This record gives sequence, C-alpha cells and structure tokens, in this order.
Amino acid sequence: MARYESVLELIGNTPLLDVSALSPNRRVQIFAKLEGENPGGSVKDRAAKGMIEEGEKNGSLRPGQTILESSSGNTGAALALIARVKGYPIKIVLPENVSPERRQLLEVWGADIINSPGEEGSNGAMRRAQRLAEEHPDWWFTYQYGNPANPKAHYEGTGPEIWRDCPEITHFVAGLGTAGTLMGVGRFLKERNPLVQVWAVEPPVGEMVDGLKNLDEGFVPPVFLDGGGYELLDRKRIVGPRESIEWTRRLTDVGVFSGISSGAAMAGAAKCAAEIDEGVVVVIVADGGWKYLSTNAWTGDIDEVTERARQVIYF
Repeated sequence: MARYESVLELIGNTPLLDVSALSPNRRVQIFAKLEGENPGGSVKDRAAKGMIEEGEKNGSLRPGQTILESSSGNTGAALALIARVKGYPIKIVLPENVSPERRQLLEVWGADIINSPGEEGSNGAMRRAQRLAEEHPDWWFTYQYGNPANPKAHYEGTGPEIWRDCPEITHFVAGLGTAGTLMGVGRFLKERNPLVQVWAVEPPVGEMVDGLKNLDEGFVPPVFLDGGGYELLDRKRIVGPRESIEWTRRLTDVGVFSGISSGAAMAGAAKCAAEIDEGVVVVIVADGGWKYLSTNAWTGDIDEVTERARQVIYF
C-alpha cells in the first residue's frame, strides 16, 4: 500500500470505469472517468490545486493571503480544502439557494461564505466576486473562468491519464462549465491524435443545470476563448435538467453514485454513442452523489425533483 505525506498528493489518477452497459450502441464502448474519487470529491480538485500552486510559484499568492472565489459548490469546496491544508484564509461567494450539503461542506473546511442572490445563479456569484476583488486588492482572486492554470491542470493531469489508460479513445465528452476540463483534456488528446473528437454538454437556453453553461446566454469563459474553444470543439449536445436526473439514476445501474451534472455528461455520452457507428467514448463523471442527497434525485418523483431544481441549485 502506498504512503503519502499530504492529502493533496491524492488529487488525480482517478479510475476509468467501463460503463458500456449503458451504451445505446453495442459497437461503442463508454468509459467513465470517476472524478468523485478525488479527496475533495470532484474534478475541481485538480483546477483548485493547479491555480493555488501556480499563484504560489509566480508570487501572486503570498503566505497568509486571503483567497477569494465564486462557486456553486465544487470549486469552492476544492479551494477551501486546499486552503485549509496550506493555511490560507478563504472567502467563497455562493448563491444563497445552493443545496444544504454544499454550504455545509464549505463550512467544514472553514470557508467564509458570502451570499449572492440565488436567482442570479453562478454568474451572479461570479460578478459579485469580481466586484469584491476590485474593492479588496489585498485578496487573491483565483477567477477560475479566466485563470490559465485551470485548463493547464487538465492538460498536464487529466488528459495524460486518459491517454495512458485508454489510448484507443475516439471521443471525449464533458460538461461545459468553466471549460477548463474540456480545453485542457481536449487539447492534449488532439495533440496526440487529431482524429479524437471533443463533444461538450450544455443546458438549454433558459434552463438551469448548474455547474454547466450555455454559451448562447451571453457569458463565454475566457479560458474557452483563450484556448480556441470554438475551433477545438467538434460538437455540442443539449441536455436539460430532467434528462440529467434520468441519467444520474441510470448510472446507479452500473454502481456509479454521481452528481447530477455527471448525469448530464453521461446523457451526452449516450447521445454521442447513438450518433456514431463505432468507437470508444470517455466521459467525465465530475463528482459523487453525496452532496446531492437532499435533492431526492434518486428516489423522488422525477417531475417534483426536476421542478425543485428550478428553485434550488443542486448541481
């Protein structure tokens, strides 16, 4: 059994699980990258560690300096965990209508939570964090949407892991949020094999699958633009809240207990498998289901769960 000096060494090297039993096309295999196995419970551990360590390296983050970020949950939790281990105070701007588990997790790691209007979602939290960063130049603002260390973490970590474990990959599918995972992994894979296709999953315009964004609603993350996202992406597929919940439930058929944005990504992977003749799809399962138990997403009436998701940020 390996021994580690810090929990931060456990970030990355997540398992790749064959979930082809869920593929609608028997000629297409689907593998799920289980990012909930990171110590903070999500793929955001990678970006959070990368941004903080890059800030330390370039001197923009000083010992004891307060870290500031906006989040609907996973990035905030990842940053708070790492800040706790490294000894930084941290403030997270959080929509007031997030699920109880997300708020509690930030409190566990000692984050100072600053509320933002729930109806404004993660974009509203981001705008408030930007204003606070201007008002408090002594704080260190990670700004995950525009920080190049976000996609870099996936270019140097997630992408190489996928290529190492599944060099036969033909399609990569992930949710479109900050775009860090898509840009970093997608660029790495296309450099190794230009024929690999990169598919993004986004919610319908006007619908909320929080953690995911629709680029047609006005805000395009700088890491997407700076990474040549429009040229890198081969296709986008729309997945709404109900379909996300349905596929979150279907993942349990293969023993995967995931968050609801992971259900959206899996729905996108299934759409990909149905549209191609044959191939190997790798999909990012961004986090585990533990932070979503209050949604009753697995056991409640699906219409009621979907309707509640319009008022409470669950995923």
